Amino acid sequence: MPYDPELAERLAAIVDDLPGMRPIQMFGGVGFLLNGNMCVGVWREWLILRVGAEQAERCLQQPDMRPMDITGRVMTGWVMAGPQACAENTRLLEYVRLALDFTGALPPKMGKTQRK
Repeated sequence: MPYDPELAERLAAIVDDLPGMRPIQMFGGVGFLLNGNMCVGVWREWLILRVGAEQAERCLQQPDMRPMDITGRVMTGWVMAGPQACAENTRLLEYVRLALDFTGALPPKMGKTQRK
């Protein structure tokens, strides 16, 4: 299974209608860009979250959380929430809000077509 379609649907229900949010295919999963910056996604059964270094340390203290390392190296400021960590909608929403808060504070990135 490239990614958990149920988790992807739950995530999309939260972020799809937000201004500046755009879905993309990535690493055999699905991701969402906020103003051109990668924010959240689903890879296999994991929820991927860009929360920044400080929040990542806090998140990693929670059960079923791990550093994001899908490329073979840990990405600072990113975490992965396993199925148990986001089984409840309230927890899923809490984690997504952390990612939205962090990524929303980043400067917007221009897409390739906007750079020309």
